[in-house]
Amino acid sequence: MLKSRSLAKAGMTFAAAAAFGVAGLTAAAAETKWDMPTPYGDSNFHTQNIAAFADEVADKTGGSLTIQLHSAGSLFKHPEIKNAVRKGLAPIGEVLVSRLSNEDAVFGVDSVPFLAPSYDQAWKLYQASKPALEEKLAEQGLQLLYTVPWPPQGIYAKNEVTKGSDLSGLKFRAYNAATERLAILADAIPTQIEVPDIPTAFSTGRVEAMITSPSTGANSKAWDFLTHYHDTQAWLPKNMVIVNKSAFDALNDAEKSAVLEAAATAETRGWEASKVETKSKTAVLAENGITVVQPSSELIADLAAIGETMATEWQEQAGEDGTAILEAYKAN
Repeated sequence: MLKSRSLAKAGMTFAAAAAFGVAGLTAAAAETKWDMPTPYGDSNFHTQNIAAFADEVADKTGGSLTIQLHSAGSLFKHPEIKNAVRKGLAPIGEVLVSRLSNEDAVFGVDSVPFLAPSYDQAWKLYQASKPALEEKLAEQGLQLLYTVPWPPQGIYAKNEVTKGSDLSGLKFRAYNAATERLAILADAIPTQIEVPDIPTAFSTGRVEAMITSPSTGANSKAWDFLTHYHDTQAWLPKNMVIVNKSAFDALNDAEKSAVLEAAATAETRGWEASKVETKSKTAVLAENGITVVQPSSELIADLAAIGETMATEWQEQAGEDGTAILEAYKAN
């Protein structure tokens, strides 16, 4: 009788342990970790915004979904990130929207010079183009979560640029189709250079001028290799955070809601952070010896003429989508 009770007790202990083990496995299986590649370093305001987004997702899901940030191209380089997310090699990632303009002109709308040269105009253009962006991404199994603009783009050079012809013959940094076309129309020589390579490219003479944000200039310590920043406010290109649609659909409803809510917060926070970034990083350039130049009327006119050409070309390339976007933008 005693032996039977002992066996029964042992059986109950084993059953309890087994049940606990199954429960533990179930809990472990319910936890999801997303690796997230981003192109920029930890000090960049885009990366910091993403880190806050990841923290909010973890908090809202009670840790059932965590996002591991891999900054500065440490997991995938910038040109590889979109396809890595599309193929499911990384469930989520950040890319510059206009980097995809070679795939479809719609992705290049925010890099048409002087089409939307302010934060308010850039937001209106984003709202006008968002349905088309979402549709294009969905065709590749991707979902748009949010966007954040860079500060307005200005021209950096080793000398003051007073007119468009001053750019003629200069080796000009390009980072997408729009900047390459801009260089060509300015009679400059486009050279593809990624952000981490900017200092070396200037120091070795591979490039002599570029158009980019105060953020990139300050983060790259532009004062080490050039002297002038021209505040042309040409356009406000956006980064976007995208997610693999299958990975998103695999989440439970609470997790999906948490991601979308955190994304909406990150978008609002990111747009405001960009405005702060514009002021602070322009000040950093000046404090470190960069001459901040308000562009001459002649330079603005020359660049605006290039912008008109590029806007017409973009609309032709984007076809019906381009026409619809511009009509919606002008209607707002």
